[in-house]
Amino acid sequence: MKYGHPPAFWSGVTITMVGVLLQLPDYLMAGDMHYHLAGMPISTGMGIGMVLMFIGVGITAYGLFPPARSRRPELSNVSIAPLDDARIKPAHVGLLLVMAAAITIDVMKPTAFAFIVPGAAAEYGLRGPLNPTAHALPVGLYPLAGIAGTMIGSFVWGWLGDRMGRRASILLAAIIFIATSTCGTMPEFWMNLVTCLVMGLGVGGMLPLTFVLLSETVPRRHRGWMIVLIGSDIAGAYIIVSWLASTWASPGQFGWRLLWLVGLPTGLVLILLNRWIPESPRFLIMQGRSAEARAVMRKYGAAVVETPSSELAVEQSLHRGSRLILSRPFLGLTAVVVLLALSIGTTQYGFQQWMPSNLQRLGFSQVNASEILRNAAIIGFPFSLPVALLYGFWSSKKTVILVIALMGGSLAAFALLGDRVAANHGLLYVLLVVPVWGISILNAVLAAYTAEIYPTVIRARTSGLSAGATKAGGVLILALVVTAVAVPSVRVTAAIGVVPMALAAVALIAFGPETRHKQLERITAEELAA
Repeated sequence: MKYGHPPAFWSGVTITMVGVLLQLPDYLMAGDMHYHLAGMPISTGMGIGMVLMFIGVGITAYGLFPPARSRRPELSNVSIAPLDDARIKPAHVGLLLVMAAAITIDVMKPTAFAFIVPGAAAEYGLRGPLNPTAHALPVGLYPLAGIAGTMIGSFVWGWLGDRMGRRASILLAAIIFIATSTCGTMPEFWMNLVTCLVMGLGVGGMLPLTFVLLSETVPRRHRGWMIVLIGSDIAGAYIIVSWLASTWASPGQFGWRLLWLVGLPTGLVLILLNRWIPESPRFLIMQGRSAEARAVMRKYGAAVVETPSSELAVEQSLHRGSRLILSRPFLGLTAVVVLLALSIGTTQYGFQQWMPSNLQRLGFSQVNASEILRNAAIIGFPFSLPVALLYGFWSSKKTVILVIALMGGSLAAFALLGDRVAANHGLLYVLLVVPVWGISILNAVLAAYTAEIYPTVIRARTSGLSAGATKAGGVLILALVVTAVAVPSVRVTAAIGVVPMALAAVALIAFGPETRHKQLERITAEELAA
């Protein structure tokens, strides 16, 4: 699969890398000050690096954007059925591993906020749970800027995924990861806010597109459980970040800024792995790019079969704009997706986001708080496999409802017990396992479900809507925290997450279709017929 302009793409990547490297000396020179950069002047090298990063990202975007095509190209007559019925090949395994790495790297960014907030508040003298009376800006602005960026990025990348392709959009997000790793070198708080806002654009865009690409490439018999299993690697990101926070990024080591700087090597890994990331055959067929679609299908062991009318023909007549999402055949599904996404966002960026700070407020040290959350994630991580198998081989709809019930029960217990839960460490661990692990598996099943229930022409946009609504829930609760309308306590954050979760369950029961083992085009046809 070729880029739109290969020389421009690689030139942009190189320029961006140089720009990032020019900013690292400032961070390293602050080692004798425990890597505190607050208040330090911007050096000449840092200034030049910022300019180069801006130029590099722009050139990379140009290199990835395909040449202009007709608004409604002629539909390819390649049948997609052989791809859905193919056996699992090494190429499928390679794609799954690369997408798992992409998801882990992506989710490490918003997850890091929970462990960065205490250190950033201390270095910049910000108001937060550990220093509630400080006459300063609230530290909640930090995650609010990042999550607002992810919300915007989800919608923008959803459009890009349907316009320039799934693969190109994923690579564009990866280059933004590299550029914005310098959030860890910014000496002023406002510079952190701007950089993390831009970082959020790429973070919000990559995650939904990885699920879209998987859903459109993996054989239908294995699509559901594989996507959920790969998506549950969100918990793996939590384990990695909590380990870094309790070891290398602790106050006695390289400090909280290291959690941002890891974006440089991880983003570079994604760029280097791009040869194992194909373009979606369904997207290529809809674009009339038959030769490229045939090449991808052969790679995945699917015979190329010509048909008088492609299975995607029913979608060719559909309106390709975003208003299709709110049209009558899909309005109920959109209600399910948005409500469930809001419940995930309010829980992830409310309850989970402030749990490290709340544990420290309840008497645990920063290291102990990180270890408790890391252990809870490790304990829950093995349960991802049975949930994935249930989704793939039992029922997609019933599995989503089951996970909602588990999450809702745990959050309700936290809402009832409040701070008293810290008095019993055993009970604390048991109750923490479900929301710490469960939010990742709920994210995974929602992403998988969303990628299955909408047609190809808007699949990236609707997956972006799902991810954007998740972040909107985070923006809502973080805005409440920043304005001091709601205190980020254990009880309040748990209670806020329960309400939209219950509404989502009701909407899912009423409108959600069963998708297990069905071809994507059949799911769309059934929805249109209904």
